[in-house]
Amino acid sequence: MEEGEAVILAEGLYSTTDGKTAHGLVRKSLRYKIVGVIDSTLAGRDAGEVLDGKPRGIKIYSSLEEALKEHPGVKFLIIGVATPGGRLPPSYREVVKEALKRGISVVSGLHEFLSDDPELSRIARETGAEIIDVRKIYYNTRKFYTGKIKEVKALKVVVIGTDSAVGKRTVAHMVTDELNARGIKAVFVGTGQTAWMQGAKYVFVLDSVINDFVPGVLEDVVWRAYSEEKPKVIVVPGQGSLLHPVFPGSYEILNLLKPEVTILHHAPGRKHLDGFPEYPVPPLEKFLKLVEIITDRRVFAITLSTEGLSEREVLAEREKLEKELGIPVVVPMIEGVGRIVDEITRRFPEVVG
Repeated sequence: MEEGEAVILAEGLYSTTDGKTAHGLVRKSLRYKIVGVIDSTLAGRDAGEVLDGKPRGIKIYSSLEEALKEHPGVKFLIIGVATPGGRLPPSYREVVKEALKRGISVVSGLHEFLSDDPELSRIARETGAEIIDVRKIYYNTRKFYTGKIKEVKALKVVVIGTDSAVGKRTVAHMVTDELNARGIKAVFVGTGQTAWMQGAKYVFVLDSVINDFVPGVLEDVVWRAYSEEKPKVIVVPGQGSLLHPVFPGSYEILNLLKPEVTILHHAPGRKHLDGFPEYPVPPLEKFLKLVEIITDRRVFAITLSTEGLSEREVLAEREKLEKELGIPVVVPMIEGVGRIVDEITRRFPEVVG
C-alpha cells in the first residue's frame, strides 16, 4: 500500500498540539514512508525522541531543501499541522510552492483546500504534481442512516477524550495492535484525516461530512469493516471532546455505536482545553456521567497522557484514580494497554477463539 517517501511540514509547531498530524504519522504510517519532518526550531533531532522520547530514525530538518539533499526520492510533502480554523500557516506557502515546482505532490488535511488555490493548482498542473486535500475526498459523501449497524456483531470499542488533540487515535491504534498481537482479530476504523494519511483501510473524516449524514457514513464504514473483515472487535477513535465548546465531537460515535467498551483518554496535566485558556478542563466526573447516559454503560477504562507530567506524577495519578473509580487506569506510553485488553477478554470471553 505504501505510495512513496514523504516529508512532513510542521515548521515551528512540531512540539505543540497543533502538530498532531505529524505526531500520528511519526508513530504509524502505512500509506507513506516518512523520512523526515521539517521544523527549523528542532533541526537535527530525532522526531520520535522529541515526540515521546522514543527514537524512530526520522530526522528533523531545517528546510525542504535540506531534507531533499538526504532524501532525493521524496514524492510527497505532507502538511503536518492542524491549525485553528484549518488554515495553511502563511509561512508554509512558499514551502508548498517549492515542493510543487519540484514535482512533489502535496497532501493536506486542512479545511482550506489547497487544490482550490489558483496559483498552487497552476504550479501543480505545470509540473505534474498532485494536490491531495484529504477532507475534500469526503466533502460530498451522502449516506443516510439505514439501521444496518444492528447487523454488526463485533465488540465495539470507542476511545474518546477529555480534550481535543489529546491522543485518542494513538490509544485506539495501541488497543487494536494489542488485540491482534494476541490473535484476536481487531479492525481500526479511523474518523479523521490523519487516520487516512496513516493508511487506515476503513476511514472517513467526520468533520468533513454534513452533520445530517454523519451517522449514516459512520454506520456504513463500520458495517463494511465488519462485513468484509469479520473481526471480533472494531476499534473507533472519537473526535474532539464531548464537553469542548469549540470541538464538541464524539457524541455521534457513542450514540450510534453504543459501544460495549468506552475508553476515556485524559491528560491530567492540562489545566485548560487545548488552545482555549478561557475554558478549564471539565471535571472527569462529568465525562463519566455523560458516557453512562449516552451508552447505558459505565466507562470501561481510563488512559492517561503523560503530557506535562513526570513519570512519577502520572503514575501517582493513575493509582489515585484507580482506587477512586474501581476501573482500570493505564498510562499507555509507559505501560502499554495490556491491562485493558486483559479486562476486555475477561469481561467479553466471546472475542477469544
